[in-house]
Amino acid sequence: MMRTRPLKVALLGCGVVGSEVARIMTTHADDLAARIGAPVELAGVAVRRPSKVREGIAPELVTTDATALVKRGDIDVVVEVIGGIEPARSLITTAFEHGASVVSANKALLAQDGAALHAAAGQHGKDLYYEAAVAGAIPLIRPLRESLAGDKVNRVLGIVNGTTNFILDKMDSTGAGYQEALDEATALGYAEADPTADVEGFDAAAKAAILAGIAFHTRVRLDDVYREGMTEVTASDFASAKNMGCTIKLLAICERAEDGQSVTARVHPAMIPLTHPLASVRGAYNAVFVESDASGQLMFYGPGAGGAPTASAVLGDLVAVCRNRLSGTTGPGESSYAALPVSGMGEVVTRYHISLDVADKPGVLAQVATVFAEHGVSIDTVRQQGKDGEASLVVVTHRASDAALGGTVEALRKLDTVRGVASIMRVEGE
Repeated sequence: MMRTRPLKVALLGCGVVGSEVARIMTTHADDLAARIGAPVELAGVAVRRPSKVREGIAPELVTTDATALVKRGDIDVVVEVIGGIEPARSLITTAFEHGASVVSANKALLAQDGAALHAAAGQHGKDLYYEAAVAGAIPLIRPLRESLAGDKVNRVLGIVNGTTNFILDKMDSTGAGYQEALDEATALGYAEADPTADVEGFDAAAKAAILAGIAFHTRVRLDDVYREGMTEVTASDFASAKNMGCTIKLLAICERAEDGQSVTARVHPAMIPLTHPLASVRGAYNAVFVESDASGQLMFYGPGAGGAPTASAVLGDLVAVCRNRLSGTTGPGESSYAALPVSGMGEVVTRYHISLDVADKPGVLAQVATVFAEHGVSIDTVRQQGKDGEASLVVVTHRASDAALGGTVEALRKLDTVRGVASIMRVEGE
């Protein structure tokens, strides 16, 4: 039997995502009520600019006093889609203190203070759900947190930023340079006026911290994630990748060490074989590849951003939290029992593609090979092209640690015959 008294929802933020949340709550009200077991009512919307006309939202629901809204005491669920650290953090903790559960899409806050927020939710017996914080509409947090709770996840490898994937895909498919591809992404609305958070990997790093924490039952903060942007990727890098049967993607990689005693989380551009499922992810789409003991390889694919897709994830969490509210229970909280140490980038082992500018004369290849051998880095393939006394030397290694590769490159720079290191790129997904 359906309860007639509605569950009250406070919406913090009414931008691209928030307005879609409000729209879906209104247009799908009957379906949501049937799925939850009670109606849901939009009880208030906190915004910065109250004078703006918001279609479908009654003016009397709009307020600039977000704190007063979450303190009302009759609010069942607070939906936070304003982003950033403050005032979002204070509003969420205040919501818990005044009896509300929280649905959030705030990746930056969760990556930085997820442990404290989970603790606050647990202290007050409330839910904290955040499916929309990673990969938009793609169901990813809940499968990792619930569906794979009985499995051991070893690796999470993914494209979790649509802007960067659009840019890199455009460079790959058309031969465009970075700036040209970025300009097109901006014109089409895929890139912000200031794209730094996307192209320098900050957005993906926050998502990697969240994914690693859930996958490995270990607290992983944003500061634990190695981050490298993609602004230095060039058309010549793509040409080299194609020669290897690869393409280039900005990847978020979270993995358990081979001995199982530590984990790493990192974001950087990497070459990936065209045979890997992630290589075929085009445009602004996202995809995440999960490897675990029992289930093997799983891939999650779909739109990773945008108002309606992200709102879909928010509404899915809202339904789950409202069901818990009706039954007097809460869903899974933080699972950090494993408490594995998070290793630095120096301990990461992978393959490398190194492009060197060298003098075109006898003995250069032997000198370079000797440096690699002295640092314990095994060479897989070498390709050399020379003209008019100058040459390019492309070396692809077998698996080596980042620390060993760093020492190798430092020694290479000291050789008189090495004019410079044109590029270094990791090779993943093999």
